[in-house]
Formats: sequence, structure tokens, C-alpha cells
Amino acid sequence: MDNQRNLLLAVVLCGLILIGWDTATRFLYPDVTGTTQADRVDDPAQRAQVRQADGTAPAGTAAVPAGDIEGTTTVVPVTLDGALGAAGRVPIDAPEVSGSLNSVGARIDDITLKTHRQEVEKDSGPIRLFAPQGTDVQQFAKFGFLVDGQRIADDTQWQVDGDRLTQETPVTLRYRSDGGQSFAIRFEIDEHYMITATQTAANTGQGAMVVQPFAYVARTSTTASADQWLVHSGPIGAFGGSVDFSNDYDDVQEAGQVTPEGNVDWLGFTDIYWLSTLIPQDGAAVDGEFTSLGNDLYRADLVYEPVTVAAGQQVTRTTRLFAGAKESAILSQYEAAGVTKFDNSIDWGWFSVLAKPIWWLLTHLFDLVKNFGVAIILMTLLIRLVLFPIAQKQFSSMAAMRAIQPKMKAVQEKYKDDKQKQQQEIMALYKKEKVNPLAGCLPLLIQIPIFFALYKVLYLAIEMRHQPFALWIRDLSAPDPAHILNLFGLLPFEVPGLLAIGPLAVLLGISMWLTFRLNPTSMDPMQQQIFAIMPWILMFVMAPFAAGLLIYWITNNVLTLTQQSYLYSRHPQLKAQAAKNKEDRERAKEREAKGA
Repeated sequence: MDNQRNLLLAVVLCGLILIGWDTATRFLYPDVTGTTQADRVDDPAQRAQVRQADGTAPAGTAAVPAGDIEGTTTVVPVTLDGALGAAGRVPIDAPEVSGSLNSVGARIDDITLKTHRQEVEKDSGPIRLFAPQGTDVQQFAKFGFLVDGQRIADDTQWQVDGDRLTQETPVTLRYRSDGGQSFAIRFEIDEHYMITATQTAANTGQGAMVVQPFAYVARTSTTASADQWLVHSGPIGAFGGSVDFSNDYDDVQEAGQVTPEGNVDWLGFTDIYWLSTLIPQDGAAVDGEFTSLGNDLYRADLVYEPVTVAAGQQVTRTTRLFAGAKESAILSQYEAAGVTKFDNSIDWGWFSVLAKPIWWLLTHLFDLVKNFGVAIILMTLLIRLVLFPIAQKQFSSMAAMRAIQPKMKAVQEKYKDDKQKQQQEIMALYKKEKVNPLAGCLPLLIQIPIFFALYKVLYLAIEMRHQPFALWIRDLSAPDPAHILNLFGLLPFEVPGLLAIGPLAVLLGISMWLTFRLNPTSMDPMQQQIFAIMPWILMFVMAPFAAGLLIYWITNNVLTLTQQSYLYSRHPQLKAQAAKNKEDRERAKEREAKGA
């Protein structure tokens, strides 16, 4: 009767976990489209389309007071094709970046990433990161000057010196004011995602002038990836030598303007995979802040301190613009070149001490085998080899625990009416027999941070994006696309998220169930029932996770089974005890059946 009650309780608890997981996920991540890998759209343009389709994008996003440093300008909505077809554009053609530079207003507002496509399909087109102001996917960088407190107008037509911005051919924009001052912005681009803008103001007039070179990145949050507790998306920067993830778009909108404390090392906006940020000149006095412009428009400002330029003199400031993918190796290169904490723009979180080595190991294994799925399997094998001595110790501890079971039962019987004395005697027995009852938990405790760190790597590392494994697994950073309920897509209906179980999730449940079956520890009936149901509950819970993570867990379970079989051969008393436990359980069931 007790077992039946316990079983019912276990089923209810597991049901609550299963239903509660989905509810809690939706509560913690109100933006449901960004909750899981399956629903996550990482292409900014597609993200905007999704938000417009579901009605969460603000109406008239483009027709708002727009971004300049001090004033306001009404911006007319335009289509992307219309904006890019306007005159005055200078092509950008670098190894990893293409697009154009707008000589009207001195803006970089057209950038696509050649080496990152929108979807798994190879013909899906490159990711668009920057788009002109007034479009529904606007994100751009502007460079300019404040002269005696007045901004050079946004619609100023700059003279162009250069036909095409490439790694070998810089482009310079020039403007001469009515007062006789001349201004120039020289743009250079490297082999990756860094554009260097050298701003020079020359006073060719009669009197002194006060100049403030400035730059900003403006964008709509409509195209932003979801900001979650696991990964930050929104305003980002390094201030005073540390990266600040504390502000999201809502914080800036609520405050109107946010000025982080500390010297500005760099600032801008980040998505899960993409980053657009400004890096000021080393040693220059500069102010940085984030501003909400309303209607989901935001700006990251970089304004240099005013400089008085006497007649016949000039002032120059150099600002770098990073607009590209958060590839860890490239970010590390820029950090090594002097950009403070740039590699930390990837939000590795608390487990960075594990996540970074895992990323390093995975990428090096990938270089060997050219398949990230195989690399994950090899990495899992290496981790298990490293942990094998601990597992050996765990089984030895279990064997020792099993050996002292008769003595423990004697103590429990002798002091059954004095729990405190009973506990003292058991602890004394552990000490005398040199047994640590917690040793069996150590491998599990060690694997928890490893598992979480791997989850972060699979979620954040753009190197894993669109990486195939085998057969139907074409993207290891996304969930298993095959669903059993619709016969792997043969039946024409979309499977609800909670029931979207794929082959990998089923393999996970089976392998975990077998692992629990081989567990040598003795359990009470309640534990047995929970452990019998838990693999199938986790099968549902883990199904929406990245396929790479499920491959890791399945491989880990298979290796655990192999390891347990080997260690059973080294500790036959455990195997014998496991068989005896099984017989005892079956006899208990028979007795209950007869009693019923």
C-alpha cells in the first residue's frame, strides 16, 4: 500500500516537474520566441520580421526623432532597397565584410557578414548586421564633429576620396564649412570586422574653434536577440577595465540615459552572436553613455572632450568600429592588440573558467576531425578518462560501504531508540573503517559545472552555429529537428513544443534509464520509483535543448555504462549485491502482490 502511495506521489511530482518546466521557462523568458534554441532566431532581419508578425514590434519604428548627439531630426521611413539604392554610396569589400559607406552624413550603415549565412541552407544569404536609418532593421554607426557646440548636419554631403573601401584601399570623406574649417574622416578596414575611422578637424579660418569629434552606434532593439538570465543581449561595454553586462534595453528606456562609471574602453550593443561597438583612441579623454530615443531605438555615444584648435592648427582622433561576429579567436586577437577585455564580450558567465577550456578543446578537436559532433564525442571521452580515477574511488567507496553494511545494521538495531547516539556510532564506524559516504557523490558534483559550461559553449559559441553532425542533424546548436509524433515530418502538422520529442531525446531517456538500472547503490522504494520515472521526464525536459548537448549526454551515459561494467569486474561484491538487490525487489513485489 505504501509503495502504491509512493508511486502515485512520484508520478504527481514528475508531472509537476514536466509541466512546471515549461511554465517556468515561459515565466522566466517572457519572449517565448527566444526561449529555446528551436525558437531562437539569430538573424537580425528575421528577428524583426518575427516581432512585426506577432505584433510585439512598435508601430512606426522608423518614423521617430532620430539620432544625433544633441538635437532631433525627424526620419522618414524608407525601404532597405530604397535606402541602399540612393546616390553617394561607397562600396565596402573586405574578406569577411561587404556593404557600403554612406557619404551623406558620414555613416557606415550597410554591412553584411560574408562568412555567416542566415540559415542552415547554404544559399540562404549572408547575415545583415547594419542597415540604414529609417529602415525597419536599422543599425548603423555615424562619425562626426561638434564645432563650437554645433553639430555638422546629418544630411551633409561629404566629398569622397576613394572608389571602394577594401583592406588595401582606404576611403576618405572630406567637408569644408562655410567658416573655412575643413574636416576629414579616413576609413580603413582590416581582414576581419574592424573599421578604423581617423577624424581630423583643421582650423583654416581666422579664429580659434572648439571641436569635439564624436561617434555613435544606433540601432533598433526590434532586431535584438532575447536577453536572458543565461546570456546578455543589449547595451554592453568595458568601463574601467571590466565588462559591464548590467544594463538591458528596458533599463535604458526607463532611465532615458545611462552613463556607466569608469573610463570607457569600448561600448556598443551585443546580441548572442553579433557585436557592434566603438573603441576610442587610447589615452584620449572621452565620455560614453547609452541613450533611449523612444520606440525601441537606442544609441551608444562616444564623445571626445572639447579641444580648442587655434587658427592654422588641427586635431585628430582615431576611433575603431567593430561590427561583426563574436568569434572568440578573433576577439582574442583584438584583445591582444590592445582592446581591453574584448574577449569577455562573450558572456561566458560564472563558469568561464571551465567554458573557455571546453571551447578551446572542442575547437582543437574539430580541427582534427572536421566535425563538431565527433569532436563533442571525443571531448566527452577525454573528460571521462580524466574523471576515471575519481569514478574508481567512488566504486571503491561503494564497495567499502557495502562491506560494513552488517555492522551498520547492528548499530542501528542497538541504538534504535537513541537517534543521536546511533548517528555518533555510525560516524565512528565510518572513521574506523576509513569510509567516506559522500565519496559516491563526487563524480556527479564534478560533472554538474562541466555540463553547465558545455551548455554555455553550445549556446554562445558561434563556431558551433550551423555545424552539422550526421544524417538529419544539420545544426548542433539547434534542437533535434526530427519529431516522432509527426513521423519525422511525414505527417503535415507541427508538433507542440512539449511533445516535440526527437530520436536524440529518446536515446537520452533509454541510456539514462539503463544507467540508473546499473546503479549499485541500494535505494528505498520511493527512490527506486523516482529513478525509474526520472529518465523519461528528463527526456521531455531536454528535448528542446541543443542537439550537441544531447549528444554529449548520450555519449556520457554510454561511457558510464561501459565504465560501470568494467568496475563491476573489479569489484565483484558490488555486482553480486546489485543482483541480490534486484532479487529482493522482485520478492518484495511478489509479497505485495500476494498481500493485495
